Amino acid sequence: MEAPLSFLFYKKLREYRDIRFTILTAPYRRERGNMTKQKFSRDIQEKVAVRLGAEYEVRLQTVQKNNGVQLQGMVILNKLQNVSPTIYLDDFYEAYCNGYLIERIVEEILRIYREDTPKENVDMSFFLDFESVKERICYRLIDERQNRELLEKIPHIKYLDLAICFYYSYQSEQLGNGSILIYHTHLAMWGVTEQELLRLAHENTPRLFPWQCNSMENVLDELVGDCYLSQEEKTAFFRDVPMNVLTNSAKTFGASCILYPGVLEQVALELQSGFYILPSSVHEVILLCDGCGESEPELKNMIKEVNRTQLEAVDVLSYSLYYYSLIKKQIEIL
Repeated sequence: MEAPLSFLFYKKLREYRDIRFTILTAPYRRERGNMTKQKFSRDIQEKVAVRLGAEYEVRLQTVQKNNGVQLQGMVILNKLQNVSPTIYLDDFYEAYCNGYLIERIVEEILRIYREDTPKENVDMSFFLDFESVKERICYRLIDERQNRELLEKIPHIKYLDLAICFYYSYQSEQLGNGSILIYHTHLAMWGVTEQELLRLAHENTPRLFPWQCNSMENVLDELVGDCYLSQEEKTAFFRDVPMNVLTNSAKTFGASCILYPGVLEQVALELQSGFYILPSSVHEVILLCDGCGESEPELKNMIKEVNRTQLEAVDVLSYSLYYYSLIKKQIEIL
């Protein structure tokens, strides 16, 4: 999974990608008429089913994601397999509207299915046994208000205006790396409590996904090099606006690093300052030291603007501005 960029530079990279996509698809552009996403999905389903034949079943299903986002997924099944990847059609629909031929989309879906589907059946019985999964139970942060419907189905702990929820982080030769969200039904099956999940996640998440805090300048160098700013411009900019990006080693669900025991206190001691916490995304947060020159209203407006215009809805963490006090050693909502 590609982690979102630090949000101050996300816009520029999005612009670059949009321009590049326009150039690449220009030869294929034509008027699409009134093709809705639902009709597109049904057409793709029928074409994939015809290509694969009667031994396969092709299903469409709506998948609930973070912040109430619903994606259209396709699952391809046959009698010899017990696991199949969910192939999301939303990006394919956007590509179709921007000029990709439907035949090319069908070919790409079939390629993904063949490459990502395990060659052998996967034994998932281990997930029934809590002793087999407890060493890889982790947590992540999501917005409480935007996920009320989801939170009714999953164990969680309220934290500020956020919610700590839990997942099983798997590593498999057959499935690769991924996560399984933990539901109330899992707790009932295992006979454990939310507090037990929290205790395990406090131990497991920092161990499996160590935190890292880098200057924005270093993060920008790693992500986009000198595409947009010269070294002199970057040095001057970040000297005046000292920002750091806090995330984890996987750069996935890295905003949860603010929960790691002792991390924020250690960062504050190294910076010799309290700091604002800007919720860049569910994958990272930006730390902005006291005396940055930006007012709290300006920072709040920045968060709102970036969330609404530069992030995918599923990646938005919060619209709030937070502050970590070196004296109080705690986070508060501003």
